[in-house]
Amino acid sequence: MEGKGASDSPELMAPQTAVCNSCEFISMADKKTFLPGALIAARLILGALFLYAGVPKIFQPEAFARAIYNYQILPDLLVNFAAITLPWVETVIGIFLIAGIWLPGTVLLTNLLLLTFLSAMAFNYARGLDIDCGCFSTGSESPISSITLLRDTAFFFIALFHLFGTFHRRSPRH
Repeated sequence: MEGKGASDSPELMAPQTAVCNSCEFISMADKKTFLPGALIAARLILGALFLYAGVPKIFQPEAFARAIYNYQILPDLLVNFAAITLPWVETVIGIFLIAGIWLPGTVLLTNLLLLTFLSAMAFNYARGLDIDCGCFSTGSESPISSITLLRDTAFFFIALFHLFGTFHRRSPRH
């Protein structure tokens, strides 16, 4: 330790380095390539998810109407309307996400739908209803459970990431 001051000791320098490194977790060059790539991946995942969820239900509106009815949230008058229109909305959103069409509106609708679906599932899970989720099929393959809630929460976080990425890139920088 001869000739070295207290400021040269590795113990005192390590916190400064850690603080400096944590300030720039991803360098500016990495941000320019990582963020757009991650947004594209999120958009494609969500687009495929919505297509996978919507297309089968288009061909089985009666069974999907039963799944909606079992949630016991919508008035009976709106169940058939929702069973016919919702799969088409999901499919169009999936196509728009994959194609990158009208992204601000599509991403906003994606988040609103996922939040609505997640809320309806959580509400019925809390009520103790043993019903089919109706997420990807109209059969009884996926009852609402903690696993389906976690899965849909993960989808929602992907959508939130895409929402913030889409609107953050459009906002003016100061």
